[in-house]
Amino acid sequence: MQSLSTTTRRRFLHRSSGNLINQSIRRSSSTLTINTPLSDHPPISDPDSNSAVLAEHNACSRTVLLNRPSSLNALNTSMGKRLQKLYKNWEENPDIGFVVMKGRGRAFCAGGDIVYVHDMIRKGNIEGCKEFFWTLYKFMYFVGTYLKPHVAILNGITMGGGAGVSIPGTFRVATDKTTFATPETLIGFHPDAGASFHLSHLPGYLGEYLALTGDMINGVEMVACGLATHYSLSANVPAMEDCLKKLITDDPSVVESCLQKYSDLDYPSNASIIRRTETLNKCFSLDTVEEIIDALESEAGKTNDGWCDSILKKLKYASPLSLKVALRSIREGRFQTLDQCLIREYRMSLQGVAGQVSSDLHEGVRARLVDKDFAPKWDPPSLEHVTQDMVDQYFSPLSPLEPDLDLPTKQREAFT
Repeated sequence: MQSLSTTTRRRFLHRSSGNLINQSIRRSSSTLTINTPLSDHPPISDPDSNSAVLAEHNACSRTVLLNRPSSLNALNTSMGKRLQKLYKNWEENPDIGFVVMKGRGRAFCAGGDIVYVHDMIRKGNIEGCKEFFWTLYKFMYFVGTYLKPHVAILNGITMGGGAGVSIPGTFRVATDKTTFATPETLIGFHPDAGASFHLSHLPGYLGEYLALTGDMINGVEMVACGLATHYSLSANVPAMEDCLKKLITDDPSVVESCLQKYSDLDYPSNASIIRRTETLNKCFSLDTVEEIIDALESEAGKTNDGWCDSILKKLKYASPLSLKVALRSIREGRFQTLDQCLIREYRMSLQGVAGQVSSDLHEGVRARLVDKDFAPKWDPPSLEHVTQDMVDQYFSPLSPLEPDLDLPTKQREAFT
């Protein structure tokens, strides 16, 4: 196996993460037809493996399968530790050229297991919550600085932490089954897992829009805005996976050629948010959440556009504190590196679970995922009750002695 130099590989890995932005709205669609039903290939796992993370050994690559389909492959602490161990071993193994990640069932990964976190909060296990975020955020940084090509096949629901373990990598393949969202404000939290980095680097103010509203976009839209690097019909995914398994290479350009062979680029629909950039940028570029809402209400009044009304309903459902925290997080992320964003998000996440400022996370998870009454009682209850001190505290350590997230930035430099 011919090996690329570390410098050459890192340059390519960095470049490939953004080189397809907006291609899907410049190119016409072409359909590839392969009559192969989508199915998960039987994974080969180590005898002592955690059944929630399975590893498949191929000719020159490894495939990791997130295997909690009943929980939409939501990540917990043990999964994060298992992934870190596997990826570290694979990076150090010269016989392994690249890594593929996928999920079993109808989700790639719906994010961190927030019900698991909610249960720890309820039991007062804040140390367990710290370990959860510490473990997963460190793995996300590892993916973002990985020295071998990384392919994430996003063939299904991809939210929150699911984006965190995929978007920092080299290639992200979206499909016609992909749905992407960062719905954290709807549960009283903030877009985390590196979201303040990758959302803030999207075109215009799309990142603010996605962070505040929790709105979903599809696979075509992910490619159009740069969140995904390739788009494929889900029926073609098995053939793509078979192609990857047969490769004997660590050259990202060879891996990309395989992905491109089974890719299909399409136009976003006329109803897509990608087609509303003028209105979106006009409203979501404003300085405060209050100004954003006022601008949307003004647009709704002038245009009688139902889209504005639907977005206003989402913003008015979300936690007022989370909206203000999320907006500031995205704005800061625009001028920070991935490691800086993760370190700041770690502080914010600990504030969220500790409940020193607000118990909105506990209440939001209860209302949406536990009791499912969809009637959260936010505290503070409205934007006018959210003080600057509350927002500022979210960006501070829990205490003067609380350590920040420790990332190996000297050994593994993050891309800007």
